[in-house]
Amino acid sequence: MSVAPGAGRARPLLVATRSSHKLDELRTLLRLPRAHLLTLSEVGIEEEAIEDAPTLRGNAILKARFYAGLSRLPTLSDDSGVEVDALGGAPGVRTKRFAGESATDADNNAKLLAELGDLPPGRRTARYRCVLAYLDPGVPSSGERPWVTTRSGVFEGRIATHPRGSGGFGYDPIFEPATEPPGGRTVGQMSPEEKGRVSHRARASRAMARHLRTRGY
Repeated sequence: MSVAPGAGRARPLLVATRSSHKLDELRTLLRLPRAHLLTLSEVGIEEEAIEDAPTLRGNAILKARFYAGLSRLPTLSDDSGVEVDALGGAPGVRTKRFAGESATDADNNAKLLAELGDLPPGRRTARYRCVLAYLDPGVPSSGERPWVTTRSGVFEGRIATHPRGSGGFGYDPIFEPATEPPGGRTVGQMSPEEKGRVSHRARASRAMARHLRTRGY
């Protein structure tokens, strides 16, 4: 693995994603001037981790261990999802495939709206949750495997009755922050800067950044 020109003395940090969008978002949220963030594609990893843990935290840890083991690089992974109270916390770990393995964002949104039907706002409460996991395979631990550090962030709100706004991605067009009144703005109507101050991933990133700075980033 070669560090990109101009990276100087920056430390490599593998982000367990192939998405340049997610990489750019995490770079902005983490604000780690000494980190050189890399995607799986940039380090030549083609394998996919099997995300079969029952929790978001479990999947984040699973991915950190899997990709750190392949790359031998310090690795940061995340798993995020929407938890709807009226559905017992679903879709949860199935957030990305709620309407099927190849579902689009629009498919997932439509299924969630159909599941909730005409429930009133007070019964449409939900939250976005993000768990970040960091593992440095070069640092020994007291156990059999290197220690995985996790940090999480929660963004409380409710599911709207219909999509509004074209910003963001995933369930953003149907997610109303708790700070908005019922029928108020969805995350899909917020600017990227505003979302970046209050989102679940922003909160998890701020907490993880404090830890990563202690690791030399």
